[in-house]
Amino acid sequence: MKQKNNKKKRRLLVTGASGFLGWNICTIAHKSWDVFGVAFYNSIDIVGININVVDLTDYSGLKQLFVDVVPDAVVHAAAAANTSYCQVNQTESHKINVDTSINIAGLCMERSIPLVFVSTDMVFDGLAAPYKEDDPVCPINVYGEQKVLAENGMLKRCPEMVVCRTSIMFGYHPERSRSWFQKNVEAMRMHQDVQLFVDEYRTFLSVRDAASGILLALGNISGILHLSGDERVSRYDFARLASGIFHIDNARLIPCRVADVPVTAPRAKDLSLDNSQAKAFGFMPSSIVIELEALSGII
Repeated sequence: MKQKNNKKKRRLLVTGASGFLGWNICTIAHKSWDVFGVAFYNSIDIVGININVVDLTDYSGLKQLFVDVVPDAVVHAAAAANTSYCQVNQTESHKINVDTSINIAGLCMERSIPLVFVSTDMVFDGLAAPYKEDDPVCPINVYGEQKVLAENGMLKRCPEMVVCRTSIMFGYHPERSRSWFQKNVEAMRMHQDVQLFVDEYRTFLSVRDAASGILLALGNISGILHLSGDERVSRYDFARLASGIFHIDNARLIPCRVADVPVTAPRAKDLSLDNSQAKAFGFMPSSIVIELEALSGII
């Protein structure tokens, strides 16, 4: 007769659960954790996930969340991530991107809870890629500046935590509005003009690989870790590759240069990350082609 496994799953608190990365983290983590997702105004139903609607910028509500959930670990993925919004609304975006992040680090430190903070390749200026973890940060827009402030403040409060800087991510979310990639695919299928930079390079990363890397790092390392793909590709060439794999004939991809397009927040030209440290730890990102082929049957 088989014995029942009554071992209780550990509780994982994931902020930004309704967002692109947060949703994927919750979905993957559900296999091993009892997941409690946090959403603000974008609540979402995820099978098997406990969703809490909380304003994380309200410190009393944030503390109560920790009391109610009693998490064994935390992934802080919530952010005001729209660079134009941050550039224009610096005070409001600072509350969630910096103040809340440092508060979460403090609460985790008080409770000796492992913590991963999701940061970005935009902490760099794009002039000396590929970037390693110990390269000097030099952001050129407010969003990048806020992430640097959050990284420094959080590591000071909670030295044992890990900061995962992620490259630009692509993949699936059940709501198209949460994924820039899905929006581009939809526009290509409708034969709408899609303007793309030929001189902006990133190490594109599958959101599934990003989520797996974050969970791999959680509680196992401390400090800063770069999670990225292996391939340095321009936004334009990435879209060309995707249109071919998705069999989108006559996609209207319009090549342009960063200097030719007026933007609210300055854009860095090459934010490629060096992921060798993460790979040495066991991180194994898939190739862009493999991930796009998998997505072609879903999106």
